[in-house]
Amino acid sequence: MSEYEGVEDTLFIPLTGRIYVSKKFPEYFFDKKALEMKNLIKNNSIEKKSSEYSMLANVARSFNLDQMTQNFIDKHDKCNIVNLGVGLETSYYRINRKNSIFLEVDLPEVIELREKYLEPGENEKFIKGDLFKLGWCEELDVALPTLMIVSGVFQYFHEKDVLKFISDIKNVFENAELIFDATNKFGIKYTNFYVKRTGNSSAMMYFYLEDADEFAKKADCQLIECRGFFKDAIKILNKKVGLYTKISMKVADRRNNAMILHLKI
Repeated sequence: MSEYEGVEDTLFIPLTGRIYVSKKFPEYFFDKKALEMKNLIKNNSIEKKSSEYSMLANVARSFNLDQMTQNFIDKHDKCNIVNLGVGLETSYYRINRKNSIFLEVDLPEVIELREKYLEPGENEKFIKGDLFKLGWCEELDVALPTLMIVSGVFQYFHEKDVLKFISDIKNVFENAELIFDATNKFGIKYTNFYVKRTGNSSAMMYFYLEDADEFAKKADCQLIECRGFFKDAIKILNKKVGLYTKISMKVADRRNNAMILHLKI
């Protein structure tokens, strides 16, 4: 695991971030399960080549997705939570799941790695598959309220691929919502630079958007929310992070360098 080549291997970057922040800023974000998986990181090259801001950006995405997922669960007696491109994400353990059903979907080699270190929990199922081919839809009751989470995945594709995916799932689900992270053009350049710095030059990113409302119209969906990454991080960690980190978080939110879109499908 000392080499990080290809899209699948970028899953070690968010895991490293969750471990780092859980140790340094547990008052903001604490992931017990990620800490239990720290031995997966065979060297510290990602942490050494990452700034405090980069580490927090990875975790701020998870922080906000957790909030939005919890809100969805709280609104429904029973629902599906589908993590598409789940990697080594451990949100299942951080959320009050109630009567929700979790499907964790990723490519076969990623799910096989996940199975080595994580046991499926109650009402949780690991699915090997390509999120764009929709075979995973056969594994759940599509009539139930469904929240699909796509974290750190769409960027590796093109806008036409993302729009086709949304069009396809609109034909499958009766009551579904989608949350995913995105960057603007500046953000995608920064992220590509960061991924290269961590030693992965083969997983370049392409998809970005400048206007959330415009994208929602293209997708023929209702935009429920578009939020920046760092509002809560700035509030909680204001006096605990470095000046560069603080300025970078404020600039990123003000310029929409990183955002999370919530669509009604």
